Amino acid sequence: MKKLQTVRFSILIPLSSYLYVLLFVYSGISKLLDYETFTVQLAQSPLLSAYAGIIAPAVIGIELVLSLLLVQKNFRLPGLYGSFFLMIAFTVYIYLILNYSDFIPCSCGGFIEKMNWTQHLIFNIVFALLALLAIALSEEEKLAKKRIVILKLVFPSLLAVGVVVGLFLSSEHIIKKENNFIRRFGLHPIRDEKAFDLGVNSYYFAGIAEGKIYLGNLTAPLVLTSIDTALRRMESVKIELDNDKYPFRFIQVQVKPPHFYLFDGTVPVIYQGQLGDSLAYTISAADCYFSQLQVIDSVRFAFRAQSSQTKSWVLGTLNLQDSPRIQLNHSLLKKQVDGIFDTDGQLLWDDAGKELIYIYSYRNQYLVMDQELNLLHELNTIDTTSRAKVQVRILSNGSYKMDAPPLLVNKTSVVHGRLLFNISMLRGKFESREQWRQAVVVDMYKSSVQEYLGSFYVYNRGEERMSRLFATDKYLFILSGNEIVRYSFAQAVTLNYQMGEAENHEESRH
Repeated sequence: MKKLQTVRFSILIPLSSYLYVLLFVYSGISKLLDYETFTVQLAQSPLLSAYAGIIAPAVIGIELVLSLLLVQKNFRLPGLYGSFFLMIAFTVYIYLILNYSDFIPCSCGGFIEKMNWTQHLIFNIVFALLALLAIALSEEEKLAKKRIVILKLVFPSLLAVGVVVGLFLSSEHIIKKENNFIRRFGLHPIRDEKAFDLGVNSYYFAGIAEGKIYLGNLTAPLVLTSIDTALRRMESVKIELDNDKYPFRFIQVQVKPPHFYLFDGTVPVIYQGQLGDSLAYTISAADCYFSQLQVIDSVRFAFRAQSSQTKSWVLGTLNLQDSPRIQLNHSLLKKQVDGIFDTDGQLLWDDAGKELIYIYSYRNQYLVMDQELNLLHELNTIDTTSRAKVQVRILSNGSYKMDAPPLLVNKTSVVHGRLLFNISMLRGKFESREQWRQAVVVDMYKSSVQEYLGSFYVYNRGEERMSRLFATDKYLFILSGNEIVRYSFAQAVTLNYQMGEAENHEESRH
């Protein structure tokens, strides 16, 4: 028995120590080699953004010091205690990020960065148990009293947990999400009707025509898929381009009956094809680069691009029959911080009102414009974030990075019949965190006047949350995981539509 104990001491303790040395040295050196990125990643954490400048060198220093202690037999036990407490802190941090934060940062280097956060949590727990075993064997070898060992483990562990939890509770990100506004939830504004399994989760909404919902596919960008609004039959067409010799990065498709359009703003080309046909022809080449595009009609487009003068986002129009074809409006998007992140948002087109809408991502505002980008209204969402809460750092290579977790206000939106449906990222007063874990909230606004109409929840389907939405006269369609789901709007919603001169017959054949 004594010989067996000697083997345990001689093998398990150094084995645990050297595994930690390997982990800390590799992790510490990886962080040092890309220190700037590591600091930015820490700054984007919802727990550590205010302390990134201190924590970044501290973590690297602690890991390397612990490695030195662990390779020396006389200092191995203090090194094991330090490793255990550090791993406890890391484990609690990841647990809080996974369960209580909407913002998932990355702050690891090397192969650990390849893990998802659940795998990382399990990894940390295993290493914490490894240190605990090595400490128990080391203390047993020294004939230490168990009560003393337990006290030496418990109190510092509680301190490590307390520090991390304290950072979490004091986090500006969490405090800012407790907004002093109250939502109104109507009585069953939508009713779950039907779902259809699309097979993959890479689809997005491209438009609607003749009783069919059209879908683009991020992983198959030249495939246009249609599914009838009854969600019974799906068809796909492989699109052929008259000229495909361009270095495309992100091709998107948009349907505006009777045509479909393909474009990639990193390449200044727009294609047009006839619905029902597979061939798309070039209708615009070398006119402009853009990050977003909305089709107004067969010859007119609205877009967002980066200004060559100010380097900020700017809205513009492209008219294939005008000279000059491009018109820019530099006064619409108001710079608050940097002109890029602070003015980020989503450009929408409403057929009913013949209006363009730009809803900001990081502030409580959306702009309503006519087809020529003349400002009609500056309207607000119900939250209180009037100034974009973003911090930006310019890296040594000249690129821009978020220097702290941004407060995302509006995630994604869709407009139909002068009614704006917006997925909000801010929890209102009296709304439970648990409810937000189970559902996505959609707020409804008029685009013709400052009026909030109410909100409704779209509940998760199993583990899958709604990622995209699309509104028609009668239905709300969503994408959730592999599924497209159809909900019926209650009359309380559809009565607010203002269809104007535009006629929408998408369900006439349903």
